Amino acid sequence: MPHTVLLAEDDRAIRNALARALTLEGYEVTAVSDGAAALEQATAGAPDVLVLDVMMPGVDGLQVCRELRARGDRTPILMLTALVETADRIAGLDAGADDYVPKPFEVDEVFARLRALLRRAGKDPLPAPAPQGPDAPGPGTLNAAGVRMDPSARRVWRGGREIELTRTEFDLLELLLRHAGVVLDHATIYDRIWGYDFGPGSKNLAVYVGYLRRKLDEPGAPQLIHTVRGVGYVLREG
Repeated sequence: MPHTVLLAEDDRAIRNALARALTLEGYEVTAVSDGAAALEQATAGAPDVLVLDVMMPGVDGLQVCRELRARGDRTPILMLTALVETADRIAGLDAGADDYVPKPFEVDEVFARLRALLRRAGKDPLPAPAPQGPDAPGPGTLNAAGVRMDPSARRVWRGGREIELTRTEFDLLELLLRHAGVVLDHATIYDRIWGYDFGPGSKNLAVYVGYLRRKLDEPGAPQLIHTVRGVGYVLREG
């Protein structure tokens, strides 16, 4: 069965072109022109993934995200945005989006990000091969630097405090926990989490690391995720 995509974009030319490209790529597409229609279709159609423009008249893409997440809907959401400032991207992540593509965009990048979102949501068309080596899931919880994670239940704690994470935040923290004490370079993290290296100009990883730090770090406690300048990130205590 083809994956189903709900596309909400108020610019008719962009909407039609992207819907056509997604259809040719093998997706089953429902395209709407505003956020209100997106909410209605998301409820009625249960798509595999949503592609939302941020700036739409009336109900915008951020409001759609907030409403769906408030309902407990965890469908992956990819945002299309002409807003490129870090604060704007963080606003989208705060609203519940899983990823974003800045306009103007290449359709191949949209395809790559959709594939990554669907993989992380367990919606691959073919079963993924069982992971081997250091990334293979263990039988129990992960413990490192005072953080405990239950991958099967998708739950995480620092000390006695349970931490709410989005899908991407959880996947990033799990990768760092499985390699605690090891510096992971940017390219490796992009490949493991997004399935695509967006190059040295991308701020996507830095935004998610900052978001994770705000949720994990506690006053008076050591920072857990450390930046290794020019290389990447490592999870360790102190």
